[in-house]
Amino acid sequence: MAARKPANTVVGLETEERLLVEAAQKDPAKFGDLYEIHFERVYAFIARRVRDRDTVEDLTSEVFQKALASLGSYQVRGAPFAAWLFRIAANAMADQSKRAAREIANTEEDPPDTAAANDLEAAEHRGRLFRMVNELPDDQRLVIFERFVEQRSIREIASRLERSEGAVKQLQFRALQNLRTQMEGRHA
Repeated sequence: MAARKPANTVVGLETEERLLVEAAQKDPAKFGDLYEIHFERVYAFIARRVRDRDTVEDLTSEVFQKALASLGSYQVRGAPFAAWLFRIAANAMADQSKRAAREIANTEEDPPDTAAANDLEAAEHRGRLFRMVNELPDDQRLVIFERFVEQRSIREIASRLERSEGAVKQLQFRALQNLRTQMEGRHA
């Protein structure tokens, strides 16, 4: 679970982001700064919902292309710029799902009932996994979140938590062991 930032830090980040957006609206070449700041978050957002790595990469690229093309119409309304990018990503994933569904319907490989049952089973599995992660001790849960949701490196996590890389690796190992034990217990 991420620690809350002091209010003055949040306000400073919002102001900095607003200035970056305004600069990019005036000069699209400055969009690269926004891309650098938000790429990993958008990629992680999509990767949590899409299994195929190539598709994740394509959708992430599509999100930033659409964002750049629509940047002139973006207005700061109190929500972070990332929220706008996430909305574009959600729409891109929905469009991709519709395209994939049309392709499946055209090939008639899988009956829709089987695909729906598989999706429901996968969603239930993810839900159980999220509940199990929430039951982990705070430090283990934070490492798992940072490592697999935010997709940070061990080094980045160690720096953020002010711990050694070895300590972070040990927390990750223990968390994964706890999750494995819980999953085996529920399947037995």
